[in-house]
Amino acid sequence: MSRPAEIPTEIDTPAFFSDQHDYYTRLRQSPGPRLVRNPRGLGYWLITRHAEAREVLLDPRFSKDPRLAEQALTAAGYAVFGADSFFLPLVNSDPPDHTRLRRLVSGAFTPRRVETLRPRVEQLTRELLDAVPDEPGTRDGAATPVDLMTALAFPLPVLVICELLGVPHAGRSALLNWATRMLTVSESAAGPGTGPAERTRRLHRWFASLVAAKRPRVRTDLPQEEQPDLLAALIVAHDRGARLSDEELVGLLVLLLVAGHETTTGMIGNAVDALLRHPDQLALLRDRPELLPSAVDELLRYEAPLARTTLRVAREDVQLAGTLIPAGSVVSVALTAANRDPDVFPEPDRLDITRASGAHLSFGHGIHYCLGAPLARLQTETVLAALLSRWPELAAADPHAPQRWLPVGDMRGLLTLPVLPRPVPSAAATARDRGRA
Repeated sequence: MSRPAEIPTEIDTPAFFSDQHDYYTRLRQSPGPRLVRNPRGLGYWLITRHAEAREVLLDPRFSKDPRLAEQALTAAGYAVFGADSFFLPLVNSDPPDHTRLRRLVSGAFTPRRVETLRPRVEQLTRELLDAVPDEPGTRDGAATPVDLMTALAFPLPVLVICELLGVPHAGRSALLNWATRMLTVSESAAGPGTGPAERTRRLHRWFASLVAAKRPRVRTDLPQEEQPDLLAALIVAHDRGARLSDEELVGLLVLLLVAGHETTTGMIGNAVDALLRHPDQLALLRDRPELLPSAVDELLRYEAPLARTTLRVAREDVQLAGTLIPAGSVVSVALTAANRDPDVFPEPDRLDITRASGAHLSFGHGIHYCLGAPLARLQTETVLAALLSRWPELAAADPHAPQRWLPVGDMRGLLTLPVLPRPVPSAAATARDRGRA
């Protein structure tokens, strides 16, 4: 028997952002999905338990096509069609279109292909860290912290995406500028004509210009797998047999920037912040660097950069854990909640880099499992290894300061991460050192 429809619970409010994990813990205490409503008025079913999350992510009865919930989404102010739409190809499509699009880009993200990027990722990381002073400055007797988000976590994924796509060096600062506008400028601060929809349109135009400039230099006699970069491979796919439309080509490029950059930035920041707030785990990783791959998995479980999946729509009535989800209902999986399900992860709120955390869902599950997972892992491992080596005394600028999270419900990323590469000696210690000199 189905449970009766629940009264929607508000989500993405200031109270929610202050402590997502507590909110999800309370929701998870009740079996089955919960009906929630966001500030824009969109009501949807939220999945918070690990077993049910896996079930939904694998079930083809839950579609990624937003057109199946057009009325509800439009009523809440979401654009389903046109340039204003935030729904991107590949992420918001079902087979066979999803299968076709995924096959076109999957070759760029195989573990072997990603591994060839390691030296370049390491070099970019070193260059970004070289621009940061090793010794913290002081002002009025207090240390001047470095914002690790601005200095490293934000620019690195953009530069790596440029490498992947083959963006000319002359265009990389422009792409970094676009990423900054897209991902850090709030709608209220953007000013007239520069809100999210307009920024999306301009980004589409920028990528369309990049494709037009690149196309004459692409060797169309070479197959996709022999092209020097992903953008050239996609242009060949477009020009041969129209396997990729103009709209899909540009949409995939926007997706690579927005999805690939935002999640990796959050993943790097969340990982460093979690280690700084758990000095015992940081010390263990410093002593046992061979734990780095498993540590990254545990850090992903502990604080996933994608808090909730993009929306799915029930194609038909679906019974899930004793609850009837009617056809046409919108559904989302709370990855953050599933990753702390005590039925799967004992003591889920404890960070333990020796934990076998392979069951986490931070990259999704099923046919929509994140293509960029190997590249995101590589970047995070590279950053952590570089920080442990270069700044072994790295510390939070203020260990007691509250975290400042992005006020975006689907994402879990820090706005800032103030750190001290090296601790600042106290005034008394400095005076003693001068006396010894």
